[in-house]
Amino acid sequence: MTDGFMGPPWQMDWRFDARAAFEALPGHVREIVQAARVELVTAKDPYFRGIETDACLPDGTQVMPVRSGDPKGPHLLLFDDEHGWLKYTFVPRIADPQIIVEELFWQ
Repeated sequence: MTDGFMGPPWQMDWRFDARAAFEALPGHVREIVQAARVELVTAKDPYFRGIETDACLPDGTQVMPVRSGDPKGPHLLLFDDEHGWLKYTFVPRIADPQIIVEELFWQ
């Protein structure tokens, strides 16, 4: 165990229904989600706070809070030019910080 707060890469845990939705996506959409996932788990701050901090995300992808009044709450990772989203929360525990994917949707 390390001393102090752990940094990236973050662990990512999926709810069963979100994982099932991911596995049901067409191959090209799964690749988009995987590319965005890599950026999320390696980001210094998975919420990408600030101006132009999500510039490293794949094209057609952006991160935003579900509610603007709750910047530390659940966030959406919009992908495929907003045809889909991944709703997640970041739990910044000292011992085991992780990203939890709560919902995945694509149309």
